[in-house]
Amino acid sequence: MFIERLSIELTNRCSKHCAFCYNRSSPIGDTNWTPDEVVNFTLDCAKSGTQAVSFGGGEPLEYPGLFEIMQRLQGVLFRSVTSNGLHLEKALEQLIATKPDKVHLSIHFPEQPIEVERVIDGVKQLEASGIRSGVNLLVPQSKLFAAAASAQKLYKAGIGSDRIVFLPMRGTDTPSPREMAWVAGGQPFQSMSCLMTCKRSPRFCAISWDKQVSWCSYTVARRPLKALTASALEEALQDLPLVFCGKTDEELRI
Repeated sequence: MFIERLSIELTNRCSKHCAFCYNRSSPIGDTNWTPDEVVNFTLDCAKSGTQAVSFGGGEPLEYPGLFEIMQRLQGVLFRSVTSNGLHLEKALEQLIATKPDKVHLSIHFPEQPIEVERVIDGVKQLEASGIRSGVNLLVPQSKLFAAAASAQKLYKAGIGSDRIVFLPMRGTDTPSPREMAWVAGGQPFQSMSCLMTCKRSPRFCAISWDKQVSWCSYTVARRPLKALTASALEEALQDLPLVFCGKTDEELRI
């Protein structure tokens, strides 16, 4: 077995400090990763068949070694970054220089027009700089109308559904698949593989800022890496459960 796609949370530092963050990120967050560790671990996984790595957090643009990592992994495998975009203007030249294969900017508060417009402007900046870009749109059940309005703004700005990932809020305030489809405007849309049912994918796993392995970023079922190697990753995933991050049908009836 090999993991085709890795998600590595470089840090849990983030100046945004959203209350619902699965990583509990904050402006004083930390990391257990050095750039050498990230690069060497990813290279070893690539030798075992990993084809893509995504860097998140926290906020990866607040991790000092991001651009060194991106440069050293250039041409080895597909490299993507997920960012809140707050530091995009300051980091744009370095992003252009290290040529990520994709950058997605996140809208965490679809009810805030300033955030939506900022992300749209950021995506246009990236696009004008030759960087493939897109949007992660968080959809809470309590803000369906705001999320739908934000989706329409993205469409009107020329950001099509092929460049938007509609992410249902996890844990609480979670919309149904039908509500997600309504927010997307009734057209085909991209979302998390667990939108319909919670299950692990043998092709994907997440590794946290403190080097804990899990089948997704939201589950509490985690196991530490004993070493930063592909074989240690496979060992950590062996028989690792996947604990559902939301409420069960029974809990929803209470």
